[in-house]
Amino acid sequence: MNWLFNFIVFPGFIFTAAIGMLASWFDRKLTARVQWRVGPPVLQPLYDFVKLLGKETIIPKGSFGTFVLAPISSLVSVTIVSTMIWNVMLWPERGFVGDLIVTLYLLTIPSIALIIGGAVSRNPLASLGVSREIKLLLSYELPFIIAMFVPVIKAGGSIKLGDLLTYQWENGLFIGSWSGAIAFACVLACIQAKLAYVPFDIPEAETEINNGPLIEYSGTPLAIFKLSRWMLLFVLPMFVIFMFMGGISLHGWHILWGILKYIMILGFVILVKVTNPRVRIDQALKFFWWGVTPLAIVAIILAFVGV
Repeated sequence: MNWLFNFIVFPGFIFTAAIGMLASWFDRKLTARVQWRVGPPVLQPLYDFVKLLGKETIIPKGSFGTFVLAPISSLVSVTIVSTMIWNVMLWPERGFVGDLIVTLYLLTIPSIALIIGGAVSRNPLASLGVSREIKLLLSYELPFIIAMFVPVIKAGGSIKLGDLLTYQWENGLFIGSWSGAIAFACVLACIQAKLAYVPFDIPEAETEINNGPLIEYSGTPLAIFKLSRWMLLFVLPMFVIFMFMGGISLHGWHILWGILKYIMILGFVILVKVTNPRVRIDQALKFFWWGVTPLAIVAIILAFVGV
C-alpha cells in the first residue's frame, strides 16, 4: 500500500497536480503583470479543469481507444517521473540502476501521446500540428539527452539517480563546473520546447492552426492533456534542479532555497515565453541542430576532460 500512496498522493499524482496548477497560475499571473494586466485568481486552473470535466466529450469516429488513451498515457508518464524523482530526493537509496534512462524515456511520452492523439483525429490542422511536433521532438531530444549525460560522466558513469544526487552533496553541484553550466543552459533551451512554450509553441500555434493536435479534443480528454502539461511545468524544472543543482532538501531553511531554485527556473521559462515571438519550424530545427546540439557536445567533451 505504500507504493500506492506514493503514486496517487505524495509525491505522485495529487501532489504533482496541485503544484502544477499553482505553477500554471504563476505562469498566467506573471505573464499578465508583464503585459500590465491583473491576471487570474489563484484557483483559476482548478476552475478551468473542473469546467472541462463537465463539458461534452466528442470523439472522432473510429478512433475511440487511441484517442482516449493518448492523454491518459501522458498523465501517467508525468506522474511516474515525479514520483521517481521525489522518492530519490527524499530517500536516495530507493533508486535503481538505470532509473535515469527510464526517466528520460518517460519524459518523451507526453509528446508522443500528443502526436498519436492528433494523428488519429484525422483533422487536417491536427495533422499539420503532428508533423510539426514530430520535427520539433527530433530536434530537441538529442541535445537534451546529450546534456543530461554530462552529470553521468562527472559522477563516474553512474546512471542511477540516487548516485548523481549524493555525488553533488559530497562534491559540489554539477552546475558549478564549466561543462555542467553549458549543459544546464542547453537543457533550459530544450525544456522550453518540451513545454511547447514560445518561441517553440509551433505545433499548437493558436493563431495559425488552432491548437494543432488538440483541435479535436474536448471535455475530459482535453482536461487530462492540459493537466499533464501543467504537471510538466513542475516536473521538468524539478528534474533540472535534481540533475544540476543538488535537488531540494526538506530540512529547515534548505526548503526555502529549494523553492527559490524552482521559482528562478520557472520564472526564466515564463519570461522567455512572454518576451519572444514564435519561430518557424525550420528556424527551430536550425537552432537545436546547429546551435544547442554542438554546445551539448562541447559540454560532454569538457566533462570527459574533467572541466
